[in-house]
Amino acid sequence: MIFGEIIGNPGLEVMDVPKVADIAHKAGIPLMVDCTFNTPYLCRALDFGADIVVHSLTKWMCGHGTSMGGIIVEGGKFDWQQNDKFPTMTEPYPGYHGLSFSEEFGPVAFTMRARAEGMRDMGPCMSPTNAFNILQGIETLSVRMDKHLSNAKSMLEYLSNHDGVAWVSHPDLPDHPDHEVAKKMLPKGAGSMIAFGVKGGRIAGEAFINAVKLASNLANVGDSKTLVIHPASTTHAQMDGETMKHAGLTEDMIRFSVGIEDVQDIMNDFDNGFRAAKRLQLKAAE
Repeated sequence: MIFGEIIGNPGLEVMDVPKVADIAHKAGIPLMVDCTFNTPYLCRALDFGADIVVHSLTKWMCGHGTSMGGIIVEGGKFDWQQNDKFPTMTEPYPGYHGLSFSEEFGPVAFTMRARAEGMRDMGPCMSPTNAFNILQGIETLSVRMDKHLSNAKSMLEYLSNHDGVAWVSHPDLPDHPDHEVAKKMLPKGAGSMIAFGVKGGRIAGEAFINAVKLASNLANVGDSKTLVIHPASTTHAQMDGETMKHAGLTEDMIRFSVGIEDVQDIMNDFDNGFRAAKRLQLKAAE
């Protein structure tokens, strides 16, 4: 199996799903993609050749950071019996009296195996409250995603023209290396995750995070509220600069999950962050 993210985290690379699907299928194996950063509203990955799609429902689908959940969506087109690479699907399973999932369930064998074995043996069953919150969130998905996208567009323009910003990365920007792939895969827009660098490096990035008030300093993404994090001082703090570079990170990087607040409020909050970063730079230069 080939597994990948349609939009990578945190580097925001874009997978060319049709090309990767072609490679997988020529090798007789399925392609599974994580579409969390896009949701089905922005990308119908099965239509581009993916065989299985997974989402973290905790993020944009729920939309409020209140509940944990995930989903597996199987396209139903992959033939698990085409070769001998999938014994867990094709051979008799002792836990179900010798049942062969591929013979019994055909192209949805993966889903049925995940439910029959995973839920029974490991118990990943969502609580009723989490299920309710996620289903309620999905009701407003299209409305929220449109606002996420419009705010992201405004913030990209703001950041691209701000003198406190060293660089900005988002697949909708023409200079992004995967911009053409994003236009093909994500015609409505490439989502509301933005990466940018604060001038002044690591200490400036930390100062920015400590100064913003509207934006929440959290490792989560996809909430209705704006979220920011400085990976170099938090999630990747144990890495040195060179190791972070190999992971697609820089010490000045801020990972920014654009919320649906009034965009001017987000800009005003970021102005405070950039001023704090500038003050720290000037103090360090004394």
